Amino acid sequence: MWKPLAILLLVLVAVVAQGADSSHTALISLCDPAKIATITAERGANPRIRKIAYWLEVTRINGQDPIAEMNSVMDAIGWGGTLKGKLTAEAMVRNRTIAERLGCLDASGMELLRRGSAPTITFGPYTGQKLTVDHIIPRAVAPQLDTLLANLEFMPAHMNFSKGAKIGQRQVDLANKLFEAGVLSSGERDLIQNRAPAGYAR
Repeated sequence: MWKPLAILLLVLVAVVAQGADSSHTALISLCDPAKIATITAERGANPRIRKIAYWLEVTRINGQDPIAEMNSVMDAIGWGGTLKGKLTAEAMVRNRTIAERLGCLDASGMELLRRGSAPTITFGPYTGQKLTVDHIIPRAVAPQLDTLLANLEFMPAHMNFSKGAKIGQRQVDLANKLFEAGVLSSGERDLIQNRAPAGYAR
């Protein structure tokens, strides 16, 4: 009983010791568009998504607002006040919340996230499954969005694998926002929309 508590205490002490400056610097580096542009491996941004969730939790533990922190990070990388920055900040904060709700921010989960690895879900109906990174607009449909942070979201493994390359209203809506943000061309947006079943609002 005491061993898990001791591990948790050590993790919390280490997190607080890292401080706000460390988390801010790490988040800027992880969100840096120039660095992301050098990623060549398929799904190569997935470890970044996990590390961002870790550092946003460090931010929260240190008494700061993750939303305000991500907005500050977007300012630092030159995306402040843009739709692209807004979508990115919202997605990263949402991922931290998902990890929290699925019980992945315990001591072992935080250590895995810090290293860019997938933690195990410890709360809810998906307990025992890995917390994977899903492409909201599937990679099979829009491979150019493979490393786009705003298109990456935490999801239990079973849900992710069963989702496949389906396009629904959420994907259509995101494609529209990415077009408005200048991330997708009109042709790329139309290609995604045309994969949606008839009746979805475009």
